[in-house]
Amino acid sequence: MKHMKSDPPDLMPVLSRGKHRTARSGGCFMEFASYLAGESWSDHPNCTHPLLASLARMVNDCTSDGARSQLVPLIPDVIGLVSDDPHVGILVALRSATFALPVAAAERQRALAVGILACERALTEIDGEVRPSARTLIENAFHEAPDTERWAREFISSVGSWARTGFTHRTADAIVLLAVQGIARACVPDADDRLRELLTAAIADFNAAAPRIERPVTPVWATV
Repeated sequence: MKHMKSDPPDLMPVLSRGKHRTARSGGCFMEFASYLAGESWSDHPNCTHPLLASLARMVNDCTSDGARSQLVPLIPDVIGLVSDDPHVGILVALRSATFALPVAAAERQRALAVGILACERALTEIDGEVRPSARTLIENAFHEAPDTERWAREFISSVGSWARTGFTHRTADAIVLLAVQGIARACVPDADDRLRELLTAAIADFNAAAPRIERPVTPVWATV
C-alpha cells in the first residue's frame, strides 16, 4: 500500500459532510476510500469511477448525521470500480433517476423522467437497443409515475435537437444530483435508507457491467 500523506484515522471512520484537509479532522465517504486504496487523501480518488464517486459524495452529504455511519461498510466496495466502458456512467445515472422518480416531489419528477429518457437514448445509441435489465428499471419507474413519461416524451419531441446532444459526464452528474436531492427531500420516513440502498444498487450495477480491478488490503476499521 502506498504511503499516505495524512495521518490514518483512529479505528472507525467518522463520516461527515464536505471536504476535509486530513483524516484527523474527519472525512467523507470518498476521502476514506482514497485512504483505503492507498492514495493521497482526496474526495476525488482514482480508485473509483468519477460518476460513482460523485454519487457516493452526494449520498454522504445528503444522509442525516445520525444515519451516515451506516454507509461505512460500503466504502471498500467502491474501490477498484473503474472502467472506460461508456455503459457504466449511464447505468449509474439511470439507476439514480429510476430509484428517485417514484418518491421525488412533483416538480422534480418531470426532470427525472427526462433524465431517464436521456439514459435510454444513450444506451440505444451504443447498443442499438436497451438491455433487458435497464429496460426493466425504466419500465418499473414509469409504471409508478406514468404521467411523467408521457410529459417527458412530449417535451423531448418538442425540443428536437436539444434532446439529441451527446450524453456527457455533466449530463449524468446533473441527473445523479437531482435524484439524490429528490430522495433526500422526499416526504418519506426512510430517506436515509433509500439513499444507502441507491448507492448499494449502483455499486452492484457497476460490478455487473465491468470487472473490478484487484482491491488493496482492507484495514480492520473498514469492516467493523
